[in-house]
Amino acid sequence: MRILFVGDIFGKPGREIARRAIPALIERESLDFVIANVENAAAGFGITGDIADAILSYGVDVMTTGNHVWDKKEVLDYIPRQPKLLRPANFPAGAPGRGSYLGRTRSGEPIGVVNVMGRIFMQPLEDPFAVVLKEIDALRAKARVIVVDFHAEATSEKVAMGWHLDGRVTGVFGTHTHVQTADDRILPKGTAYLTDAGMTGPHDSIIGVTTEIALTRFLTGMPAKFESATGPGRLNGVIVTADLATGRATSLQRLSLSTADVDTLAPQTAGR
Repeated sequence: MRILFVGDIFGKPGREIARRAIPALIERESLDFVIANVENAAAGFGITGDIADAILSYGVDVMTTGNHVWDKKEVLDYIPRQPKLLRPANFPAGAPGRGSYLGRTRSGEPIGVVNVMGRIFMQPLEDPFAVVLKEIDALRAKARVIVVDFHAEATSEKVAMGWHLDGRVTGVFGTHTHVQTADDRILPKGTAYLTDAGMTGPHDSIIGVTTEIALTRFLTGMPAKFESATGPGRLNGVIVTADLATGRATSLQRLSLSTADVDTLAPQTAGR
């Protein structure tokens, strides 16, 4: 089974390159399932129902989020009705939506996806290390292949989660910092790991935000309203291949694709 995990889709530039790249990658890489983090897809902050529906139309099978999931209030009505849009499973019990998803690949094979959020330098939530095991156990009887999106700030917490879940899931991929790391590896017990999958969005920016606005805030210490940058997008993510019998990862490929790279993928589908 071949799975694409797309790093945080940020604003319109992220949506546009995702729209062009994902169908082409599905064709060229013979992908069976696509996961994308979408918590910044609406102008860099949050997600709306219309945008979520559009992203699903690109070929994405399930969408994960993080601390910005509630930034657009209309999502409160949408997320209970759309099981393919996850929020971190360790939000309190009263939060709408769900933190895991049991899906099917294009050939009908089961796959589980879990979304949890870290606690270091983040809002206090339930223990992600305990909650993730409960979500995995609920999926395990039906799916051997399980992928976890760990939305967290601290590198140490993400690395700890990778080792915590080694041998328990197919892949643990970090999101949130918008900067792709180069530590992609398969851990000893067969779990594919990457500290941060990166950002699918405008890379001529400060983690997606217009450079001038973000830089002024650093230089002056004064508050400023952040706006999504508008330059060309770049797609960050990973492709993991999993053994269906064991659920273990057998290969891991890190992606960082510019618009020029996307043009060379599959011209006949790049504009789909």
